[in-house]
Amino acid sequence: MGGVATVERTLAVLEVVAERGGASAREVSDVLGLPLPTTYRLLQVLVGLDYLVHLRTEKRFELGYKLDRLGVSLHRQVGVPANVRAEVGRLHEVAGAAAYFAVYRGADVVVAHVADSARFPRITPMNFGFHEAAHATAFGKILLAGMAAPEAAEYLDAHGTAPLTPTTITDRDELAAHLAEVSRRGVAWEREEFVPGFACAAVAVHDPAGSVVGAVAISTPDGTVDRRRATELEKALRESANRVSRWLRTG
Repeated sequence: MGGVATVERTLAVLEVVAERGGASAREVSDVLGLPLPTTYRLLQVLVGLDYLVHLRTEKRFELGYKLDRLGVSLHRQVGVPANVRAEVGRLHEVAGAAAYFAVYRGADVVVAHVADSARFPRITPMNFGFHEAAHATAFGKILLAGMAAPEAAEYLDAHGTAPLTPTTITDRDELAAHLAEVSRRGVAWEREEFVPGFACAAVAVHDPAGSVVGAVAISTPDGTVDRRRATELEKALRESANRVSRWLRTG
């Protein structure tokens, strides 16, 4: 087994254990289609590195403690300031909707902070670190609209425009026209393009040079968003984005 293949298989083993909330060697072997001896060897490597623990009496493997340190380090590197986290929380309360802060990170559009509650829950996949489907999310559209056309095209070439729902915009020309409208209005909407039954809206956050570096966003059941509600949400988003942008300018 080559070096790259070994790394890929080892990480695949880790992902299976994480997704299942723990798994036996046989379960991992069956999911990945790997020989049981190979699977067990990879599991033992991860145990030795503290990425997994082996619960011998239960004959299963679970996530190890080193992953917690990695998670803490990731949160630190993404680095959402306390005042921005508080602002996202305020937006959640004012808008009566789950609220998000997303940023550029390398070549990705990443959810960096979420404020929600039992009454106004987040859309299930949108946890910290979510970085998929920019073409179908409101904050993704804001960041795509803020890119130069060649940069946006390069991003979409790399990530594609998968049809997540029947209303997802997948045609590149149609998406380009939509992003031009987002840029003109300064607000992005998606209605059931990412998850059926939900609508999302977002407004850009700018750095001191005026470049788009992030977005504040909300998600809410689509059936609740009439014209009046949309206007209220846009107002709340613009105010929130202006505050965050001002903090970035003043440090």
